[in-house]
Amino acid sequence: MRKYKINLKILIPIILLALISIITIYSAATYTSKSLGNLTIKQTVWYLFGFLLVAILVKLKNESLYRHTWILYIIGNVSLVCLLLFASPINNSRCWFTIPGIGSIQPSEFMKIFIMLTLATMIHNFRSDYKNPTVLQEFVFLIKSFLIVLLPAVLTFMQPDTGAVLIYFLIYFCMMFTSGIRIRWFVGALVFIVCLVGGFLWLYFFKENLFIKIFGNSIFYRLDRIFAWQTGSGLQLENSIAAIGSAGFFGHGFNKTPIYFPEASTDFIFAVYASNFGLFGVLILLGIIVYLDVNILLLAKRKILDTDKYILAGILGMLIFQQIQNIAMTVGLLPITGITLPFVSYGGSSLLSYMLIVGILLNISMEKTRTYKYK
Repeated sequence: MRKYKINLKILIPIILLALISIITIYSAATYTSKSLGNLTIKQTVWYLFGFLLVAILVKLKNESLYRHTWILYIIGNVSLVCLLLFASPINNSRCWFTIPGIGSIQPSEFMKIFIMLTLATMIHNFRSDYKNPTVLQEFVFLIKSFLIVLLPAVLTFMQPDTGAVLIYFLIYFCMMFTSGIRIRWFVGALVFIVCLVGGFLWLYFFKENLFIKIFGNSIFYRLDRIFAWQTGSGLQLENSIAAIGSAGFFGHGFNKTPIYFPEASTDFIFAVYASNFGLFGVLILLGIIVYLDVNILLLAKRKILDTDKYILAGILGMLIFQQIQNIAMTVGLLPITGITLPFVSYGGSSLLSYMLIVGILLNISMEKTRTYKYK
């Protein structure tokens, strides 16, 4: 029988983040709609299910995921299509399936993991088939892998969920960067993206009518909300900054959030935590986050399967991006995009997807080097 040696350097920070999450969500309850129910209990239950999911995945091992990655990818895309066809709009978005008695399920959260798994197996197989690929072979592979990301990205953008789309492509970039392909592709892609984004923004800022005619009002107003952060205005941002800035070194105290702002349990949970526990509490939270990220990075430096290395690149890129984006947007350093703080913000779908990541990480830390080819 296989002996399990759990990596406590991964598990302990997750447990600490779980405690911080539950405590902060309880504190945010003052400004949370009662129609949502008791989010503290719900988050606790989601965490219990999450740890059960981790235990199941540790028993099955990552190989089972790699061998069924295309099935998971297809299921993820079908769920995104079903959202657009059948889901009821919530805040003008079709991002969630509402399940009576359970809550809402957000397929895009799981799609992040499915994209990682699919790309990892594609890169692994490409490297197995071509030890020294030609420029043409790399180009064909890049087109195929890009299309794998593009399909769910388009479906998710139509919901609309811009934050998830950004994460999809960030995962793609990080995993391709570690795949060993020629650097020239990244230089060319960077030049193309700069030109594309430059032209897009030029139309937005200087040719408003033409922009709306080409892209529509919906995208224009979405950009308006993103660029509003530069002025430091808006109820969410102003109150978030005031709550954090007034907290001092030790904060206002547990369950003493002095100022209201929307999405206190999700997007702006960092502001709730900072206002309660001040700079001292923030340093503890940041320490836990950095400790987790560093140990994931150290895990990638071990002698492990190449497929696992690609997965770790996607996981690390996604987590660091979300951590920086969420915390920075609450203090006005980055635009408000609706990206949550991993393992801390409330959300059943996001939490279960992160716990799936934890299971993958624990498996990687326990697996011996083997060679597989996943089809």
